Amino acid sequence: MTERPHKPVKFAGHQFADIQGGEDPAAVSRMAHETAAALVDRVRQERDPEVVDRLVRFTDENGIDAIAELWSRATPRSLPGALWRIYLLRTMIRTDADAISLFYQRGALGPRTIDPVVAGAPDPAGPAEVLDVADQILRGVFTGDLAIALDRAAAFCRVVAHGCASLADDADATEPERATELTTRALRLTEIAGDLSASSKLWRSGGLD
Repeated sequence: MTERPHKPVKFAGHQFADIQGGEDPAAVSRMAHETAAALVDRVRQERDPEVVDRLVRFTDENGIDAIAELWSRATPRSLPGALWRIYLLRTMIRTDADAISLFYQRGALGPRTIDPVVAGAPDPAGPAEVLDVADQILRGVFTGDLAIALDRAAAFCRVVAHGCASLADDADATEPERATELTTRALRLTEIAGDLSASSKLWRSGGLD
């Protein structure tokens, strides 16, 4: 991969729904799978806190496009596809933590599910708290149970999706464009949650590669 300047890619929150990582081709690059497996295996074996910290902050320094080149075109329910979605989720949260915390808190007040407990965000979950959860989830990929990290990310996505859908209903009559944007985001997050949950099940059964 060619060297890139260490400048993070910035994008507005509404652009999250348009990222093409969710429209993965059927044919998966061997390099994506090999790099994802090698990265996870190496970090889990070494468990060097400094290495983990660098990986958590990787997109802050290099931009989400550096990850996208390797993993965004992998099938959603694969190791590189799951890693791409978790990095994408963290970037979304860091880009617009105020909005995400609002969506999360609204979603946590919605239908009674176990998702807020699984996601692990405190109540209330302000911008600092959701940022911390994003880092905890990504750190868990490399140091904890990968299935748990994927489940936490999926649960977080579902709660935020519920919040977006609820706010979209509120805005439908007076701000139709805003309602459409929120509905699109909710659908995208729900799709990502489904892929992450499926990846968690595959990891537990030894079928995530």
